[in-house]
Amino acid sequence: MAARFWSGVLVVSVALVALLSVSPAAAEDEVEKVLTLDHSNFSDVVSKHSFIVVEFYAPWVWHCKALAPEYEKAASILSSHEPPIVLAKVDANEEKNRELATEFEIQGFPTIKMLRNGGKSIQEYKGPREADGIVDYLKRQVGPASAEIKSVEDAASLVDEKKISIVGVFPKFSGEEFENFTALAEKLRSDYDFGHTLDAKLLPRDFKVEALEKFIAESTIPIVTIWNSDTSNYPYINKFFESSNDKAMLLVNFSKEHDTFQSKYKNAATLYKGKGISFLFGDVDSTRNAFQYFGLEVEQAPLLIIQKPNGQKYLKANIEPDQIESWLKDYTAGLVEQFIRSEPIPETNNEPVKVVVRDSLQDVVFNSGKNVLLEFYAPWCGHCKQLAPILDEVAVHFENDPNVIIAKFDATVNDVPGDTFDVQGFPTVYFRSASGNLSQYEGDRTKEDIISFIEKNRDKPAQSTPAKPESGISETIDADSVKDEL
Repeated sequence: MAARFWSGVLVVSVALVALLSVSPAAAEDEVEKVLTLDHSNFSDVVSKHSFIVVEFYAPWVWHCKALAPEYEKAASILSSHEPPIVLAKVDANEEKNRELATEFEIQGFPTIKMLRNGGKSIQEYKGPREADGIVDYLKRQVGPASAEIKSVEDAASLVDEKKISIVGVFPKFSGEEFENFTALAEKLRSDYDFGHTLDAKLLPRDFKVEALEKFIAESTIPIVTIWNSDTSNYPYINKFFESSNDKAMLLVNFSKEHDTFQSKYKNAATLYKGKGISFLFGDVDSTRNAFQYFGLEVEQAPLLIIQKPNGQKYLKANIEPDQIESWLKDYTAGLVEQFIRSEPIPETNNEPVKVVVRDSLQDVVFNSGKNVLLEFYAPWCGHCKQLAPILDEVAVHFENDPNVIIAKFDATVNDVPGDTFDVQGFPTVYFRSASGNLSQYEGDRTKEDIISFIEKNRDKPAQSTPAKPESGISETIDADSVKDEL
């Protein structure tokens, strides 16, 4: 989308900007283009360059190793740029370089800094990790911070749908307003692309209602929604849960861990902006209902959990700040195992109505070859409490019939496979015949009607191959219930 907001001076094109700390581990080619710096030559080398890029790395860090060949390749390409762009590296793990790491406030590896004017100006590298992306990003970091737009073609090359572009429209390229704009561009050039023009007609315009509506909706949602005791955040929390995106929630103890996690999480969230994931940063004291909802313990915090629109959940308990980015990368690559909530399988299960949990659902309902009546219930549900003694009577009726099972499933502590069962309220009752026919029971909740339904729909045990395991989870966050709990 390329919607614009016209203020008379600025035009902002919002889409996607990749914000990420990057750095390599060092490629061992015959001729390295990446300069090796340490405490003895750092100041001397940096002072001789108007622009130099320096990576602080640790050789043992996987992300540094993965980036090394890309960084070296980018250095080789940029050495031919006019003027050449120099890439360097510092092994911050070496004792002799620790003071440099402290001076540049290195908190993790890899971290890349862009040094300008002989090291007088320092900016964080916030570009891609692969060679071509590094090259493209750094080319835009040299020369003027804001590019003049003289034609429609100039505008099209600057303003696109994959990044944030800020364009200033001025009557002349001088005076306080223009000087303030260029100063801002210099300060924020690592985050956004800047341009300036004398002719607003050169800029693309998009005033379609749908585009503007999308622009407003996306622009009013923070990159990271905060969930704490501040009630002014509640409208954004509601928008977060109402979103159709995957929902990433990092829950930590704000009083102890807020500052440790905030920067890393925001950087990761910015990287995935526009890629179908919304991000929330919550205090454990304000999000205890979320822990209860997911069946998790506060002791598992710092906790990063993602819930997909279909209810599937993925989590990393006791996560460290430096693990956030790599875990998200694994999640988007489909390498993280789905978290499925289940109570332990009962050691004894001798009551007339059998207890089924998520981990025993496949064996009892799908693989047993029996006719199974299964109730999905919630312990607090009044209608479920009324149905309980009736199901006991039905179970007693079939007690001597080895081909019939009456069972119950606590859906508040066990995940419901949503691709098989549609559980929208409690109680919900399903019947699966021995031969595999599945149907929802919607008759009267009386002993006689339920028995009659079973007799009508039952059959002999199936001798076929067990049914294919189901995978989905129907349980999703109900935005209204979350609002109520707030």
